[in-house]
Amino acid sequence: MPAHPKLTRPDEASTEAAMNRTLDALAAVFQALGAGEHTLSIASTRTDGAHLSRSADLSLATDPVRMAVLNEDAYAALAMLLVFALEGGTVTGAALMATTAAEPRPRAYCWTVRDGWLHPMDTADVRAAVTPCPGSSAVDREVYPAPALIQPTGMDEENDRG
Repeated sequence: MPAHPKLTRPDEASTEAAMNRTLDALAAVFQALGAGEHTLSIASTRTDGAHLSRSADLSLATDPVRMAVLNEDAYAALAMLLVFALEGGTVTGAALMATTAAEPRPRAYCWTVRDGWLHPMDTADVRAAVTPCPGSSAVDREVYPAPALIQPTGMDEENDRG
């Protein structure tokens, strides 16, 4: 008997639908964050118990509209983890956190993946996750309620995973 459950590969249609939702979700996150320097981080747990995480730094501007990423490979890996989280067949739980470089203190927002979409996470849970340990040099962040992200019309009504 194997030590970990076997991962079942999602079908192509589910993966493609999740890729489309990922593009919509990231666009909604970018719109919610607005202009500035941001770090997106995703943490997920696969059905075999493996914990995966990735972060990507990006800069958003509104006039003209643009997005620049510091490391394209890191952003691609983060987006790929979000695809599998939104697809839901190989992931049991995931959260996407956005931290924003803002004065006087950086801000943090977090969404959890549920039903194939990103939903605001409870701010008390986010605060517990981002509060630096006493004596550490980590940046203390203001925690704000994550805005609800508008789900695009045409979301798969059949999707019950995520």
